[in-house]
Amino acid sequence: MTMQSHTRASSNSTTKLERVVIRFAGDSGDGMQLTGDRFTSEAAAFGNDLATQPNFPAEIRAPQGTLPGVSSFQIQIADYDILTAGDRPDVLVAMNPAALKANIADLPRGATILVNTDEFTKRNLSKVGYSANPLEDDSLEEFVVHEVPMATLTVGAVAPAGLSRKDGARAKNMFALGLLSWMYNRPNAGIDEFLRKKFAAKPDVAEGNILAFRAGWNYGETTESFATTYDVAAATLPPGTYRQVTGNTALAYGIVTAGRLSGLDVFLGTYPITPASDILHELSKHRNLGVTTFQAEDEIAGIGAALGASIGGTLGVTSTSGPGLALKSETIGLAVMTEMPLLIIDVQRGGPSTGLPTKTEQSDLLQALYGRNGESPVAVIAPRSPADCFDAAVEAARIALVYRTPVLLLSDGAIANGSEPWAIPTVSDMAPIDPGYTTDASGFQPYARDPETLARAMALPGTAGLEHRIGGLEKADGTGDISYDPDNHDLMVRLRQAKIDNIAVPDAVVDDPSGRADLLMVGWGSSYGPIGEACRRARREGTHVAHLHLRNLNPLPANLGELLSGYSTVVAPEMNLGQLATILRSRYLVDIHSVTKVKGLAFLSDELRQVIDAALDGTLRADENAKTSTALASATYCRTHIEEETA
Repeated sequence: MTMQSHTRASSNSTTKLERVVIRFAGDSGDGMQLTGDRFTSEAAAFGNDLATQPNFPAEIRAPQGTLPGVSSFQIQIADYDILTAGDRPDVLVAMNPAALKANIADLPRGATILVNTDEFTKRNLSKVGYSANPLEDDSLEEFVVHEVPMATLTVGAVAPAGLSRKDGARAKNMFALGLLSWMYNRPNAGIDEFLRKKFAAKPDVAEGNILAFRAGWNYGETTESFATTYDVAAATLPPGTYRQVTGNTALAYGIVTAGRLSGLDVFLGTYPITPASDILHELSKHRNLGVTTFQAEDEIAGIGAALGASIGGTLGVTSTSGPGLALKSETIGLAVMTEMPLLIIDVQRGGPSTGLPTKTEQSDLLQALYGRNGESPVAVIAPRSPADCFDAAVEAARIALVYRTPVLLLSDGAIANGSEPWAIPTVSDMAPIDPGYTTDASGFQPYARDPETLARAMALPGTAGLEHRIGGLEKADGTGDISYDPDNHDLMVRLRQAKIDNIAVPDAVVDDPSGRADLLMVGWGSSYGPIGEACRRARREGTHVAHLHLRNLNPLPANLGELLSGYSTVVAPEMNLGQLATILRSRYLVDIHSVTKVKGLAFLSDELRQVIDAALDGTLRADENAKTSTALASATYCRTHIEEETA
């Protein structure tokens, strides 16, 4: 039913909900990310569990009002522990026709749509291919639609601030935020302070945005069609101090903490690249904590500076995405040869080449493992969620320093830009990291190894009596002299590999509550949330399914082979064409059903719930028309598509 929101009401009722998924969508200049972020902050302050997922346009500034320019922000809030930002939004805020058209297919029947009618002009409708106004025909009859002239109401509300009509209309996102905040009984005590701080240089703009927010709140309070508000109670989370955190921010905090735990200064040498740039932005704020950031002229210079800093006695870090990782490969090889600690963060995005700069993917795993010349092993770690990025960064730095090796940390766009509550740890309770620099010059050999870790001895340059040569040429075992001896090269190659294989990582743990599952879902990285939620849904419906998630990807947990062989069916969902599945098959000779998705979008829990059913009834491998099934299915799909296009 379509509802017009132009009359006043005197009262409203409240409906209690366990969870709700809200998506804000509009033009890239409509402030949807700011709106979503503020709603997230309100939910965090209220005590809800939450997860968010922004979706950015691929173009820096697509033409206004077009489909490529749509920006969105999705948040799920709940009164219980959740793992994802939700599959399909219960509420869509559409600021223009492009936002409606780009997102309408994701809505379930009965969803609520709040539409900014001021943008539904004939010109804007034609930009996105609407031959008729969807607000005036029956195309939206299965949804609850609230038509609100947000721009007009905002301009009227902000008039006392003295803003021009153009500047006043820009505050319509705050009107939308006020309306949603009223609908879901969000706290708003901090909105004035936030807006005045954000627009401190423009007090009139700050005042206008405050007035717009209040107007949206009051509009909900006094209009007939918003007679019902909704309550989502606070979640019961483990005791602690929490804050909302994105994956990139958590990575930065983990790096700073690793510096404090090791007693080393931190040096980030990097080149800005989407979606990793926020790591540079955040670390640049913490010079008082011993952090130096260097924005280099290119990717190669960035990692070269980071490796030089590591040689000089700091915690060397570089950050990038897939294209930059390719450029850094030679210097990573140099770090492997010199056996120096180095942390390389790869926030994966859709590829190849420039690919999908603002979209997510998990397609750099094989590059991380093998993308260098020669036998060039490195440790590889992948966080599973935004909050987990903190612990993963600390662990990666610990491995790098203790084992004298480069460590690749594989985040991705979904984790980097998503957010969730993070329990702030007490640093004094965390185990210190000993860099283990040699200070005794007697009998020093730069490639003498620790018998437990196989890490070579390391001394700071300039330390009297500990001078030594390092570089890209092969070294003699023990002394570090340049060596072309075949037997020595064979030994050193095997030693470098053995050092990685020797890294102590925790055993893998299977989540199998019933202990009776025949199906095991295996994942890594940001697939944790969708797989975990799909397994929860299946169990609530009486299906026995197990879930195993891998953080350590090189080396793999020592008990992994035994765990995999204990299940009759193993399924590995990945946002690539089956890279982890390929590794597990070759390493453990276990049949892995590969489920793949390469749309620049994360898996939906509902998609994987259907995969669970298909795996259990034996139709998963037989479904060769599904792109999300096996590699053979992908080939079949592509051939069918080409035949249809050429027919």
